Amino acid sequence: MTPADVAPAALEVCRRLAAAGHGAQIVGGCVRDLYLGRAAKDWDVATSAHPDEVQRLFKKTIPTGIAHGTVTVLLGGEPIEVTTYRGEGAYSDARRPDHVVFGVTLEEDLARRDFTMNAIAFDPVANQVIDPFGGRDDLVARVIRAVGDPEARFREDGLRVMRALRFAAVLGFAIEPATEAAIASALGSLARVSAERVRDELLKLLGAPKPSVGLEIAERTGVLGVILPELAEGVGVAQNHHHRFDVWRHTLASVDGTPGDAIVRLGTLLHDVAKPRTAAPKPEAPGEFTFYRHDAVGAEMADAIGRRLKLANKEREKIIALVGHHMFWYSPEWSDATVRRFIRRVGADLLPDLFALRAGDVVGRGFGEDPENELGELRRRVDKVVAEDQALSIGDLAIGGQDVMAALGVPPGRAVGDMLRARGARAEHARATPREAGGAGEGVTPMTRCDDG
Repeated sequence: MTPADVAPAALEVCRRLAAAGHGAQIVGGCVRDLYLGRAAKDWDVATSAHPDEVQRLFKKTIPTGIAHGTVTVLLGGEPIEVTTYRGEGAYSDARRPDHVVFGVTLEEDLARRDFTMNAIAFDPVANQVIDPFGGRDDLVARVIRAVGDPEARFREDGLRVMRALRFAAVLGFAIEPATEAAIASALGSLARVSAERVRDELLKLLGAPKPSVGLEIAERTGVLGVILPELAEGVGVAQNHHHRFDVWRHTLASVDGTPGDAIVRLGTLLHDVAKPRTAAPKPEAPGEFTFYRHDAVGAEMADAIGRRLKLANKEREKIIALVGHHMFWYSPEWSDATVRRFIRRVGADLLPDLFALRAGDVVGRGFGEDPENELGELRRRVDKVVAEDQALSIGDLAIGGQDVMAALGVPPGRAVGDMLRARGARAEHARATPREAGGAGEGVTPMTRCDDG
């Protein structure tokens, strides 16, 4: 690592602090990411200067966390968080220290951090690395290790448990055995962490290349039972010949196999959440189970979970829809009208994400199936209907607003638009009906169930 690796604004902050006689080092995740060859997103500086001294040295500052020693410096439009070296008191709320103490050394400041890979400092002015806890060695070994006593670190801030899981998934690292063993002692602290903070870490984990790495750790350490106890119910729940794995292992494989963003993957994580509560033995197949209506029950559970995690309404509604609609089974006998009903029922905007979930669901069965074999023709049929057989819009009608006003003697207003929309809907229905009558797919519903799946 060299000073040239540091963002110009962060480098200038360190230079000004050093010129004023203060210690100033780049610290935390940006140093870790540089060592890993990843782009650093946020730049943090630790300094011996007190917050008021930082504010005097720079024209544009924001007292973002001044009680805890943090001032955001705006330099060239880029925000740089500058925090005074500090020691910390107890964490009575399992989130933040009750008080901080300034005037400590850099090494003491690094000792309060969560993991060794985040406790490395780089002085770009002196071109010196400060690594008192062996963080560079752990990066090479791809290990997540707590700084000092892992139980103490986790008790201080219960969210550190979620951070450990997230780093494991995002970086593909293992959690050092003593550090992982300490997670069980911190479950009480984790339970006190706000839902918003847990949600944010969970979504970052779900954005990882292989979320199952962190989710497996969550299950075996008891974290899953704290943050998503409904999913813990699926551990060891057998399914049937359609599936190689139990409900929980199927869920893990499905999430890994789902393309898309973290919200879509959260939908996949919850798509079979109701299976344990809807499981019923198959009399004709001992040892196998059916899961009738697990999609509908799961949508209700997903709603409750989304509210508990304080998801935005649009995100929660998307997840509910994904879970509620994931049980569809396409047949080539579907007519274009049936495809159109399917699109209307699911919603055109949701279809790409629903197909992504279903692709993960197919992968999660564990038999090496290609999802495109199941989804490819339906995708093409949907594209055809959307491109060539779209429902009539108001703009397609042979009459317009002026015609309606002239014929009915009404003034401009909302009522005119309502009449045009109603006319368009009737035209759409009239065009759809002949195709359904006696055509291929007659009587086939667009959501034919396969509730054994």
